[in-house]
Amino acid sequence: MAYAHLLSLTHVLQRTLKYDCSYLLPGEKQQIDSLLEKVVYLQDFLDNFPLENIESIEGLERKISDAACQTEDIIESCIADRVLKKSASHVGYIFKTLFYVFTTLWHKTAKDDIFTTSFHEIATLIEEVDSIKTRTKKIEDESGIQEGLDCSTSLPVGSLRPVSSGQSTMVGLDDAMVKIKDHLVSSSSKLEVVSIVGMAGIGKTTLAHKVYIDKYIEHHFHICVWCTVSQKYNGRKILLGLLDSMENQIDTHGKFNDQLGELLYKKLKGRRYLLVMDDVWDIEAWESVKRYFPEDKTGSRILLTTRLESVANDINSGPRLHHVRFLNDKESWKFFCQKVFGEGFCPPELEEIGKKIAQNCQGLPLAVAVIGGLLSKATKTPHYWRSIAENLRSEITSNDEQCSKILSLSYKNLPYHLKGCFLYMGIFPEDFEIRVKVLTKLWVAEGILKPASYKTLEDVGEEYFLDLVQRSLILVRKKGSSGKIKTCTIHDLLRDLCVREAQKEKFFHVVDRSFYRTKEITSMRRVSIKAPESFIPFYYAAKGTLQGDDKTPSSLKGLLHSSIVKASCDSRSLKVLHIEGVDYLQNGMQELVNMRYFNSNSEYNIASIYKFRNLQTIISHDRIHNLQPEIWKMPQLRHVKLKFTASLPDPPISEIKGEENSIVVLENLQTLSMIRGFSWTEEVLKRIPNLRKLAICYDFATEADWKKYHINNLVHLTKLESFKCRIRYRCSEFLVDLTFPTSLRKLILDGIKFHPSKLPILGSMPNLEVLKLRLSTFLCQEWEPNEGEFLKLKCLLLYKVELKHWIADSIHFPSLEHLKILHCKLLDEIPSGFGEISTLQSIKLRGCGDSIVESAKKIEEVQLDWGNDAFKLDIEEY
Repeated sequence: MAYAHLLSLTHVLQRTLKYDCSYLLPGEKQQIDSLLEKVVYLQDFLDNFPLENIESIEGLERKISDAACQTEDIIESCIADRVLKKSASHVGYIFKTLFYVFTTLWHKTAKDDIFTTSFHEIATLIEEVDSIKTRTKKIEDESGIQEGLDCSTSLPVGSLRPVSSGQSTMVGLDDAMVKIKDHLVSSSSKLEVVSIVGMAGIGKTTLAHKVYIDKYIEHHFHICVWCTVSQKYNGRKILLGLLDSMENQIDTHGKFNDQLGELLYKKLKGRRYLLVMDDVWDIEAWESVKRYFPEDKTGSRILLTTRLESVANDINSGPRLHHVRFLNDKESWKFFCQKVFGEGFCPPELEEIGKKIAQNCQGLPLAVAVIGGLLSKATKTPHYWRSIAENLRSEITSNDEQCSKILSLSYKNLPYHLKGCFLYMGIFPEDFEIRVKVLTKLWVAEGILKPASYKTLEDVGEEYFLDLVQRSLILVRKKGSSGKIKTCTIHDLLRDLCVREAQKEKFFHVVDRSFYRTKEITSMRRVSIKAPESFIPFYYAAKGTLQGDDKTPSSLKGLLHSSIVKASCDSRSLKVLHIEGVDYLQNGMQELVNMRYFNSNSEYNIASIYKFRNLQTIISHDRIHNLQPEIWKMPQLRHVKLKFTASLPDPPISEIKGEENSIVVLENLQTLSMIRGFSWTEEVLKRIPNLRKLAICYDFATEADWKKYHINNLVHLTKLESFKCRIRYRCSEFLVDLTFPTSLRKLILDGIKFHPSKLPILGSMPNLEVLKLRLSTFLCQEWEPNEGEFLKLKCLLLYKVELKHWIADSIHFPSLEHLKILHCKLLDEIPSGFGEISTLQSIKLRGCGDSIVESAKKIEEVQLDWGNDAFKLDIEEY
């Protein structure tokens, strides 16, 4: 983790120079400049070091990692002391705890000279690096490696291939798929269980998913539902997973297990359903929910996957039990080539060694996928491939350990800039569905992303994420309306690898169930806690302490109990606080001046967090009425996301008239949601020039109100990509003389009345990809777009829209992929021309009349006639 820690230190040094100059003593700025130069030197060294020789510098990596962490701690602690000293309530705190933790780095220097020892330590490392560079150059010359060759680099920034699917390619299991489908659609009317059994990584989930999305299976069953169970199951989690998979927007909040089970039972009653229960470890998981599966003799089926044949036998699968076999050498080679070369072919000089690598994976698909993902990004030379093959031969000692050994090898050969991001995945609980936007925000807050010119750190994080997906290290779960990946998971074996490597390198520690057997927390900078309570998925804190009760060991000082989390009052080193599913968060966070990321599902009063000078992300479920004016003095803010609407105060006026330097521009702010009564004055807009996502709400609005809100200034947000506007009382004046910025890609309008003359404004945006109209009214009851509009629109949603006639053709929506019409009672039909839209992938209908359903079925027929077998029509009438 040396590279990740160097990146984090770089961010700290740069922030100190940019935002904390007023707290530096004479001469310290020059020391930081010099230190920053040397830290970058170390980064470049690791970036360019040949990975096949990485074991030769493991000792140096540990030294670099320790020095970077301790240097960062010294600087942040001292700056925090100086910040708090300026507050009357904190006089006397300065240097209270700064040096005793870091005595190994500190030599007899003045207390204020905080960088001397750090500088000396880094300089010593530089000398050792220069020596290693000389030895490495000699190794390269002797082995014939080209100087400067990086055998495992990522694709260049901006050149990542698009991720077309979230599922792995399936090779060699077609025969098993046919048998499973036959059992699922057999003539038996009884509820039956079909089981898929095999070891971890052999492809059980992939096989089950291929069956689950098969067109014939989709048409045979009225309802198809998927749930991942996992080793540490609970009945509530299974029920929620099944209900969520139905996508019916069912309100499950506050309901007991029996109430959830009753909801599921009613949804399934009288229908032919297919339930997939993935990764079942215990018969008790089945017993806890089976009574909610109605037996109506409709031919319903349960498809489960498990590593344990005893589980399948206990559930009485009988002849409907399918063992997933290993791939043979031919299938392994075919799969390997698909992962490494895609549509291309293996060069002749790599074929022999490539077949050896595929053969050494011993038929395990996950091993082939991961090693293939590694080599797809590496420089394709015989020398590098031979080094991989040799390592595989030496590492694989038994069938039971083969996959973990291969996965470890793939981690060691990751580029340095991806290692920290990959290991970070282990912080999340097993089978946890991770939101990609949350993940990238956490990476940013941790400082483990390397900046790139003309890109935000969030953009860099997204590219790193896609790189890991393409290496088969991350699995895609859901995609959003624009086609971007929305959520992801990580395979159990890969998560185990992350936890094992992270704890070995002291990157983070995972506490599971027992808090009392953990002794090595003291040296950990990040702690992830999975509480035993089913309603608290996990708690994650980066470099801080948690305040527990008397039973809590001093090494941890943290405990989750009775759905309460306490933060220690002196945890000034806490940088990231991420809580999932906790009902209440107690106070005691007054001194967290180094906090960068705050995300809590509790109703913790966020009023006190404005003093957190380094805060980048605020995600809160707190019911607040007004944001504080201090928000305009937080220049490092990147994301503000509130579950409930709050008003944004006007920026403070400069005390000295004309003093432009006194204005704080929130140049990093990208997200602002959900703001009530937002006023688009020039004073506001010039302080948020780089806003990319904005969500606002107005209680009511008239033409006079729009003038007061300066709504026409929206066009000046030239980097805005996503805009959501909700009006509680429908208004027809919203689009009056309004011009949207050309950068807009996603538009959500809620509660709007559309005048016919203003409708072209919607279609005139050149980059619009997603349009969602909710609870809105077309005053003329007719919508006829003009040719040349909506040229890039991919997703269109109409929800409870008052519209009767829709006149359109394929030329009006030439790029449309997904159409969703929900509860539009007045609409007579979907334009028949949609059958000729070549890009169309799906139509989803909910609560619509018979005429619109019939028009959708005709469009489906046309799409299938055109050869679009992937087209999906989803209809639910209620």
